[in-house]
Amino acid sequence: MNIEKILKEREEWFKWKNIAPLVKQINNLKMKIKNENWKIDSVKINDTIEINLSNYDKDFLLNTAKMLMPWRKGPFKIGDIFIDSEWKSYIKWNTLIPFLNLENKDILDVGCNNGYYMFRMLEMNPKSITGFDPSALFNLQFEFINSFIKSDIEYKLLGVEHIPYYPKKFDVIFCMGVLYHRKDPIDMLKELKAGLKKGGEVILDTLIIEGNEEVALSPLRYAKMKNVYFIPTIKTLYNWIKRAKFSDVEFIGKRYTTTNEQRKTDWINGESLESFLNKNQTKTIEGYEPPLRCYLKLKN
Repeated sequence: MNIEKILKEREEWFKWKNIAPLVKQINNLKMKIKNENWKIDSVKINDTIEINLSNYDKDFLLNTAKMLMPWRKGPFKIGDIFIDSEWKSYIKWNTLIPFLNLENKDILDVGCNNGYYMFRMLEMNPKSITGFDPSALFNLQFEFINSFIKSDIEYKLLGVEHIPYYPKKFDVIFCMGVLYHRKDPIDMLKELKAGLKKGGEVILDTLIIEGNEEVALSPLRYAKMKNVYFIPTIKTLYNWIKRAKFSDVEFIGKRYTTTNEQRKTDWINGESLESFLNKNQTKTIEGYEPPLRCYLKLKN
């Protein structure tokens, strides 16, 4: 697999008719920041990633942010604009923080979306941060935020299937909310392992179902998602991890997703979790158990 060729081909995605106007807008934003001397007073990497601005074009900034909808991960505050993303992503991140040591490490975030988690990683002084996500829109959301933060994070329009062929290996790979979207979860775990340095680790976040059996749910739809293939019990997930030849697993925790963490806001188009569950929020709209997430550390 020729990674450079794939990346070159995917540059054409930015010419798509729904994406090209966004590219132009981001380029105009970067020019305005430079030519009009927008003042970046401070950048605060907290639960809300906060960029304090002065001497900036508020209308242009708001219009740019709105053009880039839907905003799934966040939140962000840029100047006077609060991007109230669908997910309060800091809830998941704060669960993981006690289990992370990223200082002077090479990090990969697979399925990195707009980069919220990668920006949070900057607090921990890693050696390098790379993000993989095959979405031109999410890449442009990242470019929008990074126009102010000016980090050295690398964002590649790649997926988990490209990891074994990528020339760089990593100390830590984050894989959050991806496994249940893959048709072969064991192969995917092997792909993650192939990207690790010796002694490296994967931070895995995935959906599970309760139960002591070695089984997995395989729904045609789950919470209105068509692209969910397997949701395992913990025992089954551990079996997959063993088959992928990881040396050890550390259990971090598990938690049901609630409408406090994921909900409809003015910054997304369409529905969110409250529309994916029944009226009592005790089952998915299809009648399955509600979303339960598990957090693990897999060791190479």
